[in-house]
Amino acid sequence: MRVLVTGGAGFIGSHVVEALAARGHEPVVYDVRTDPASDVRDTDAVRRALTGVDAVCHQAAMVGLGTGFADAVEYVSRNDLGTAALLTAMADTGVRRLVLAGSMVVYGEGRYECERHGVVRPGPRAVADLEAGRFEPPCPACGAALSPGLVGEDAPADPRNVYATTKLAQEHLAAAWARATDGTAVSLRYHNVYGPGMPRDTPYAGVASFFRSALARGEAPRVFEDGRQRRDFVHVRDVAAANVCALEASSVDGALTAYNTGSGDPHTVGEMAHALAAAYGGPEPVVTGEYRLGDVRHITADSARLRAESGWKAEVGFAEGMREFAEAGMRTA
Repeated sequence: MRVLVTGGAGFIGSHVVEALAARGHEPVVYDVRTDPASDVRDTDAVRRALTGVDAVCHQAAMVGLGTGFADAVEYVSRNDLGTAALLTAMADTGVRRLVLAGSMVVYGEGRYECERHGVVRPGPRAVADLEAGRFEPPCPACGAALSPGLVGEDAPADPRNVYATTKLAQEHLAAAWARATDGTAVSLRYHNVYGPGMPRDTPYAGVASFFRSALARGEAPRVFEDGRQRRDFVHVRDVAAANVCALEASSVDGALTAYNTGSGDPHTVGEMAHALAAAYGGPEPVVTGEYRLGDVRHITADSARLRAESGWKAEVGFAEGMREFAEAGMRTA
């Protein structure tokens, strides 16, 4: 297949390009990093780039939690307007196969269970609780402690920040496009992606990048809250392989299918910081008790559906991946 990869010069996109080429496909990079005219929001430019293309891997996006609500217009413009322009061009040119870089942030908080009330969905954490160091969300019915678990794709969406809201909107746009064109759309809901080529020293990167950037400066990684937040750190090569599997697998015409895309091996943020610092040979992490309003406490999801339906599985283990990441180069943007 000839595959247009939006954001193909970026962190995840560049790995997707390599994985596609390794499988014998022909990737076409569409990225403002390599060509300022390649803005995904420009429908005419995208339409020209789609000439002779069989499918699209849409990786272009503004990522991360950001620096506050002041970023909302930019997030919506890049992520949602950009996706709408791309899908419009695909509808016009007859390209009917899409793989979207989705995100687990659409779920908000993860799956929780109360001994008394069963599976519950806690609301956003209160500032007063966070200030007092009470980071675990309580049962919304009785206030008791909760046990976190794995989220399935059928869990209701509950985005807790601007970035998460734009990622959910991307899925809705892709679903509407698929219905209108009888196209096939897959959203890979990425977990915490890390690995070689991750951007450094930017407020829009993920927590792994923050820690690795600090170590490169000779500083201790600063771990927010108490470091016990659960996440699924998935290697970028595994995510790239998932994109190829999603492209090659048969999908339902006229519909969007969402797949959780994680390693299946959850760890706490504190564990990740210690593993990375030890592998790098840098200072021990510092647990600060600070927080970001809009962060969720625990979010780990079940990726069994993607494994069962596409044959994909994560290959890079946590310890191996952290050792490689500690030594890998990083990009400036």
